Amino acid sequence: MIDAAVTAIRAGRPVILPTDTVYGLCTTPYAEEAVERLYALKGRPSRRPTALLASDVDMLLECVPELRGRAAVLARALLPGPFTLVLPNPARRYRWLAGETPDKIGVRVPELPTVAAAVLAQVGAVAATSANLAGGPDPRLLDDVPGELRRAVAAEIDAGELPGVPSTVIDVTGAEPKVLREGAVPAAEALERLAAAVS
Repeated sequence: MIDAAVTAIRAGRPVILPTDTVYGLCTTPYAEEAVERLYALKGRPSRRPTALLASDVDMLLECVPELRGRAAVLARALLPGPFTLVLPNPARRYRWLAGETPDKIGVRVPELPTVAAAVLAQVGAVAATSANLAGGPDPRLLDDVPGELRRAVAAEIDAGELPGVPSTVIDVTGAEPKVLREGAVPAAEALERLAAAVS
């Protein structure tokens, strides 16, 4: 199961992985064609950004070295955890993940179920979006993932029931953090932790 998912991701094929929030549709973040296939499979408009999900913060900084400094301090204040952080992307890396904002990048370092953590430990990072059709409900169970997605992926990992609430999304590219979506963690708690990190 783990080996099949790792092999598929490295080959640029889509897989379904559990995260700390919902089931995710994932592929390698390093190949534009693989991410385009992910968007097509989900029915997601290319103008919408997709998160870079890394195994840990150090791996995230390897993927996007420009995040060192203030962005890394803010990332370490919340990650790992059920957050998506929108961080500066001055080198415009992974432009196929960035949608209409190539100078920003959304990142996640989730607290993964053991089997998914084993996959990420081998591949380092994935492009990840919720394993639903665009606009559909977030999948708490593998059985909640639409059949057409499950039939199209190269591997899937079942970790039972997940929390089912998507990540809290925070843009930290400006002078003050801005909550774009309140999700698994209350906005006030997240902003408190960020304020403490830079005080």
